[in-house]
Amino acid sequence: MRTILLVLGVLGLAACGEARVEGESAPPEGAYLYVLGIAQDAGYPQAECYRPHCIPAWEDISLRRLATSLALIDPVTGQKYLFEATPNMPEQLFRLEREAPNDDFALAGVFLTHGHIGHYTGLIHFGHEVMGAQGIPTFAMPRMREYLSSNGPWDQLVRYSNINLVALEDGETQRLLGNLSVTPFLVPHRDEYTETVGYRIDGPNASAIFIPDIDKWERWDQDLTALIREVDYAFLDATFYADGEIPGRAMEDIPHPFVVESMALLEELSPAERARVHFIHFNHTNPLLQEGSAARDAVREAGFSIAEEGMRLAL
Repeated sequence: MRTILLVLGVLGLAACGEARVEGESAPPEGAYLYVLGIAQDAGYPQAECYRPHCIPAWEDISLRRLATSLALIDPVTGQKYLFEATPNMPEQLFRLEREAPNDDFALAGVFLTHGHIGHYTGLIHFGHEVMGAQGIPTFAMPRMREYLSSNGPWDQLVRYSNINLVALEDGETQRLLGNLSVTPFLVPHRDEYTETVGYRIDGPNASAIFIPDIDKWERWDQDLTALIREVDYAFLDATFYADGEIPGRAMEDIPHPFVVESMALLEELSPAERARVHFIHFNHTNPLLQEGSAARDAVREAGFSIAEEGMRLAL
């Protein structure tokens, strides 16, 4: 039955025009990460973008990319988790259903990084007007929990018990079934409403870090090179490829690390260590979204990886 569902899933996704990862293998037997989205908060193409880099994706659905999200799937325990609740939640839940059907896998929780629109607004689909979900564990830091509890429409999700807020604290590990664990860590970012965290995700055999949003690396008090050497996969903020990407705007006002800066910072990594880095969270202007671009070639030639929707990484 599982095999039939997977075959139907692949056919269904192909019919919908979803891009697949070339050479994608069958799902691992144990726990694994599944990439559900790779774009910045607004997805690709972005609303009101009718410039040459966006038009092809408006005209060809297979070129579209969803806001950044990962799933953690464990066939052993029959549980699945989401990292981020994006505006693309309906389609991402559909993709997750095809990958890990609700009949076989329970949605055991959602981990939120922060209060910017691409990372939490999808929670609304758990609500009274849509799914009418009951008690979805929603893991969040203190300011994020307060924000969701005190502001509409999110507070209705709490009052109706569509979601159950689960307290996270900086550096404190959440133990999950199946020898899985998730540890949040604070990172510097625009924290107008909530704090911002990345996550370390540990499985029985491998580990990952997920940092979709951060300010410049030098604003963080951690050694990124050392951190990458501790894990098997590192999903890193790649919102912009290089300075000057947004004409007419001072990019120091949007202080994400440029991909070219991240590659320079990590140049001492060995080839095997560089391959652990998966750039993710691409703004619609980022040429890494464009297959065949010089930027994609440069990243790959330098030995780094580019996250793709449908990618599976065993834990």
